[in-house]
Amino acid sequence: MTSSPYLNRRTLIRRSAAAGLTALPAVTVLSACASGGGGGGGKEKNEPGEVTERNPFGLAEDADVEVLIFNGGFEDQYAKDVGAVYEEHYGSVEHNATEEISARVQARMVSGNPPDMINNSGADLMPMPALLKEGQVADLRPLFDAPSWDDPAVPVRDTLLPGTVESGQYGGQEVYVLNYAFTVYGTWYSRRLLHEVLEEEYPQTWDQMLAVCEKAKKQDIYGWTYAGHHARYLSFTMMPMMAKVGGREVFDAIDRLEPNAWKHDAVVAVFEAYEEIAAKGYLLPGTPGINHTESQTEWAKNKALFIPCGTWLENESKADIAPDAQIAVGAATGLDSSDALPFGTLYATAGEPFIVPADAANPRAGMEFLRIMLSRDSARNFTEKVSSLTSVAGAADGLELPPGLTSAQEAVAAAGENIIAPRFREWYPVFFSDVMGVAMGEMMAGELTAAEALDKIQAGADAVAADDSVEKYL
Repeated sequence: MTSSPYLNRRTLIRRSAAAGLTALPAVTVLSACASGGGGGGGKEKNEPGEVTERNPFGLAEDADVEVLIFNGGFEDQYAKDVGAVYEEHYGSVEHNATEEISARVQARMVSGNPPDMINNSGADLMPMPALLKEGQVADLRPLFDAPSWDDPAVPVRDTLLPGTVESGQYGGQEVYVLNYAFTVYGTWYSRRLLHEVLEEEYPQTWDQMLAVCEKAKKQDIYGWTYAGHHARYLSFTMMPMMAKVGGREVFDAIDRLEPNAWKHDAVVAVFEAYEEIAAKGYLLPGTPGINHTESQTEWAKNKALFIPCGTWLENESKADIAPDAQIAVGAATGLDSSDALPFGTLYATAGEPFIVPADAANPRAGMEFLRIMLSRDSARNFTEKVSSLTSVAGAADGLELPPGLTSAQEAVAAAGENIIAPRFREWYPVFFSDVMGVAMGEMMAGELTAAEALDKIQAGADAVAADDSVEKYL
C-alpha cells in the first residue's frame, strides 16, 4: 500500500489495522478484509464469513451495518432502499439521517466509535483534510477492486464514469472517498420564463446576459439570486466562466496555489462581470440574507431569472417548481468571442461524498453497503427518486428523466471535452467556503469591490500555501 505524504508509518499501520486491510494484491486484500475486524469503538464485531465473488468482503449472514446519511437535497429514501437490499443478504441496517453531519458524528470519530459508513456532505460536513491527517478514513481501493454487484467478472471501478475514482484521491494512490452523484453545476433557469415570457434565448456572452437581465427587470423580474448564507454557490457559475474566458490553466494555477493565481486576467474579468450584476440592480433584493432553500424558492416563484446551483436543485425544490416551468441548467456564459474555450464549457464532476471510517466496528459492511449502492438498480433508483445522475456509467440510460436532469445530460454531451472539475474545493475546503465564498458574497452585497474581493481571496490562498500544517496535494 502506497503511503500518502501526510501519513506517517504508525498512522498508516493503525488505519490499515482498523479497516482490516493489508498491503496485499487485490484478491488477498479481500480475504484480509474478511478476517479482520474494525478498529474500536466498543461495538460488537461481526464475525467474518466466507469470501466469494458474491460476498467479496466475507460478511456473515447476520453482519449488521450502521450508516449515517446526509438528509439534504437528495433526502435519504434512496439509502433506505439500499438498506433493504443489504438486509436481504446480511443482517440489519441501523439507518440514521441528519442535515448536520459534523455535529452528529465528529465526537464519535474522535472517540473511535463511528458509524460503518458516512455520507459526509452538506454545509456541516467534516473537512476531509482534517480527517485524513488523523488517519480516520479507510482506503476504499478494496471496494473499487471488488467484483461489481451486477457482474462479478467486472470490478467496481470499471462500472464507473471516468474520473470518479480519481476524484476521491488526495495526493496518493489511496482512494478515500466514493463520490456517488454526478453533479452538473451551472446557471439554472426556467425555459418557459426565458423563452415564452421574455422571448429571449439563453445568453452566451456577457453583453447578452446584461441585456436579458435589463429586459427582465422591466417586467419586475430580477436577473439573479443565489444562496446568500452560502455564497460559495456563486462559484458554480463563476468558476466555469473563468475557465471559458482564460482556459484550463486558470484552474491549474488555482489548484496549485500559485502566487497571483486569483489575479489572472480571466478571473478579474469574471469578478468584474458579476460585480456589474449587483451594481446595475439585477440582483434580487435581500439575496445576501437568505439561505439556499429560500433563494431556490424565490427563484422558483419567478422572482429571479437565474440561480447558480447543482443538479440537486430539481429534487430539493420540487414542491416549489411549477409543473410547466421546464427548468434547465445553462453552461457558462462567456465574455465575448475572444474566450479561450467555446460556449458549452461546463463544470461537472462526481460529487456527494461517502466515506468508511477507519475505526468503524465493521468497515467491511460499510464497503458492502457502498457496493450495493453502485449496482445498476440502486443507481437507477437514485436517479428516479432524486433527479440526479450517478457516477455509475450508463445507469440512467433509457430512463424518462425530468426536465432539469434531461438538460444536464444534454449539457454534458454538448460540452464534450470542455468539462472542468477544480480540485481546490475538496483539497482546501475551509479556504473555499470561508475565504473565497465569503468574499464573493461580500462583493455581491456591495461590501467589497471586485478588486478588493480578489485581494482577500489571493491573501487567503497565499496563507494556505504558506501554512505547513495544511497538506498540499499538487
